[in-house]
Amino acid sequence: MFGYYFELAVRSLRRSPVLTILVVVLIGTGVASSMVTFAALRAMSADPMPGKSAQLYRPQIDNWGPANPDAHREPPLTLSYIDAEALLHAHAAPRQTALYQVAFSLVPADATRAPFAVKGYAVTTDFFAMFNVPMAYGAGWSASDDDKGTDALVISRRLNDRLFGGTDSVGREIRLDNHDYRVVGVAGDWNPQPRFYATGSIHVTTDHGDAPDVFLPFTHAVEQQVATAWGNYCRPDYKGTGWDALLHSECVWVAFWVDLPTPADARHYASFLHNYAAAQQRMGRFSWPPNVRLRNVPQLLAYVHAVPEQVRVSFLLALGLQLVCLVNVIGLLLAKFMRRSPEIGVRRALGASRRAIGLQFLIEAAMVGAVGGLLGLLLTGIGVYGMGALFTSKIARLVHIDAGLLGLTMLVSMVATVLAALYPTWRAAQVQPAWQLKSN
Repeated sequence: MFGYYFELAVRSLRRSPVLTILVVVLIGTGVASSMVTFAALRAMSADPMPGKSAQLYRPQIDNWGPANPDAHREPPLTLSYIDAEALLHAHAAPRQTALYQVAFSLVPADATRAPFAVKGYAVTTDFFAMFNVPMAYGAGWSASDDDKGTDALVISRRLNDRLFGGTDSVGREIRLDNHDYRVVGVAGDWNPQPRFYATGSIHVTTDHGDAPDVFLPFTHAVEQQVATAWGNYCRPDYKGTGWDALLHSECVWVAFWVDLPTPADARHYASFLHNYAAAQQRMGRFSWPPNVRLRNVPQLLAYVHAVPEQVRVSFLLALGLQLVCLVNVIGLLLAKFMRRSPEIGVRRALGASRRAIGLQFLIEAAMVGAVGGLLGLLLTGIGVYGMGALFTSKIARLVHIDAGLLGLTMLVSMVATVLAALYPTWRAAQVQPAWQLKSN
């Protein structure tokens, strides 16, 4: 029976090619617009650390009080060095790391090669286990290296390929600015997007970009007065100059993360954080009540609006376009089906049921939807390829086509077309055979 309905559908599509092409174009255009923007939304809202993000938390402490520029009195995203050091020494979490962004000029050992800029982070050794950083060679430095502030260095695979041709470079030395560092590890492919761990500004920002080139011990970076590439965010009344003044100021520039595997651990750390701020108030450092936050990765990304507003708006506009296309599809299918009223009347008079008529037209609509889906696949591919015209290059390169997106495009196309065909099919099934035969 389905083979018969399929044959009837093919004949019908051939009889009215113009209407069929219009419907296919509308379906393909509407589906492609929504799928392209959905691909961007999916890429931007993806979990950057699957299976781990819910247990990585970002402590925030309000050390500015009334001077806080945030209208909602939200604590800064970063900590002062005073607070970061206090949290590190408290060891209130199973794993913890302080970090800040650094930048160097790398001087190659080969004098014929020109120096070039590299960026990375000063971190503690727990960083690598907390953020699942794979190691191609070697490993991170030890906790003892953290305490001593040794000149250990973990470099990226990309930098290792550039300097050492991809070979095991553990034990080799690299000169950054005017200091020699010993390579203890080479990180594998690791670049979670967005770089949530590196949100370093007091302002609401997120970052998409290349993987870090280098990691070095936090203590060493502080002792060597390696400036932060984030910049320093200080209160308007700050008058200090020099590195030592920065370390003893209320300027916020150090990011801090803790690994809290269980809800009980999170509750315990939240209580510790509140008590720490309360102790600072009692000591006279803070003249305001404790104001702290403890957000995990999903909560932090929601807070900083990791998905740009333009991506959300584009997706909503694309859904609106698809809706407009479907409304037009309903009109075209209604016109197409009702033109066949005489045929329907004859079939009904010969004994065809309304259910049989309806099933036939729904199969025809599904076929049109499948063809529209194929067009939608082509247009989606073109749209993803041209994503740079709509969004920044950093966002555009995150968007990709995979089997899931292809399958979803076909599914949306066929389901949307069948739904659009429900009313025209119902109208066609209501044709009265006696009236049609008499009018003919």
